[in-house]
Amino acid sequence: MILAVTLSSAFAADGSPGYHWTGFYIGINGGGGWDESRHDFEAAGTTTGGFNISGSTAGGTLGANLQAGGLLLGVEGDMNWSDIGGSDSCPNPNFTCRTRAKWLATARGRVGYALDRFLPYVTAGAAFGQIRANIPDFGSTRETETGFALGSGVEAGIVGGLSAKLEYLFVDLGKSNCGFSCTNTGVDEVRFKAHLFRVGLNYRF
Repeated sequence: MILAVTLSSAFAADGSPGYHWTGFYIGINGGGGWDESRHDFEAAGTTTGGFNISGSTAGGTLGANLQAGGLLLGVEGDMNWSDIGGSDSCPNPNFTCRTRAKWLATARGRVGYALDRFLPYVTAGAAFGQIRANIPDFGSTRETETGFALGSGVEAGIVGGLSAKLEYLFVDLGKSNCGFSCTNTGVDEVRFKAHLFRVGLNYRF
């Protein structure tokens, strides 16, 4: 009896009892994000300065885990619809400068430590997104940009292969150029970065 209790406690401590995270999984996620964008008109030496952006995201997730003892190594990718955006007055107050992410995607590695059904982890990798820069009555453009994502989260097993997660990501897509679509100088550098908080459900096969 004492031996059984001791073994049970040891398994719970190193994450290697009845619940295992190894396998491929598919999931859904949703949440919101905020931070700032900026339009820099370099030829004119002017800028909007940073202005607030915010909005929601929702999409799907694919991933795979490999667990050895308590250590978990994984890869994960997601593709999300997004309406994160905002606007501010351009340096020329007769116009409004707008920025919006139409979709966001990431391809990341995950490293975690499994405590039975409880999995805290850190994650980092590449980020992608379509950024729409727009100055009404002047022009707009949509550019697909590449940057980076990093963050952390916690996932908890519910029943069978079903798990729920709470995740934070910082996404930085650098700058895109709206060009002659937005200004007659040909240079409108548009910056986009966002803090994302998401919840999700995964099903592991």
